[in-house]
Amino acid sequence: MDRVADMLTAINNAQIVFKKQVSVPYSDFKFRIAEVLKKEGYILDVEKKGRIPRKKILIDLKYKENGSPMISKIKKVSKQGQRIYNKSSELKPVKSGYGFSIVSTPKGLMTNKEARRNKVGGEVICEVW
Repeated sequence: MDRVADMLTAINNAQIVFKKQVSVPYSDFKFRIAEVLKKEGYILDVEKKGRIPRKKILIDLKYKENGSPMISKIKKVSKQGQRIYNKSSELKPVKSGYGFSIVSTPKGLMTNKEARRNKVGGEVICEVW
């Protein structure tokens, strides 16, 4: 079971039905992914709630002025059966620059644009547009 994929699916499904908030089980890695989404302006807020073992991540979803979701699609790239690693020079723009990918690098999670700027490669986790 891929828990990161479950989180991305929960975000996709919640955006489709115009929910204001989605809750997913907590892990540090998923929380850092949500922080990258917040930094890029695709979600409003992210916070930890509860105590172990029932700790949750609450994600406040963001919508455009016309009511459409900010995240059109969020797709897992590197899967459990096939990990995708790229050098910094191999990191390509997503949707001609209208989207971004989240990359797990030795310097932490960052977008493909930041990874190219810092000249670090890593595992491509997901694409967002």
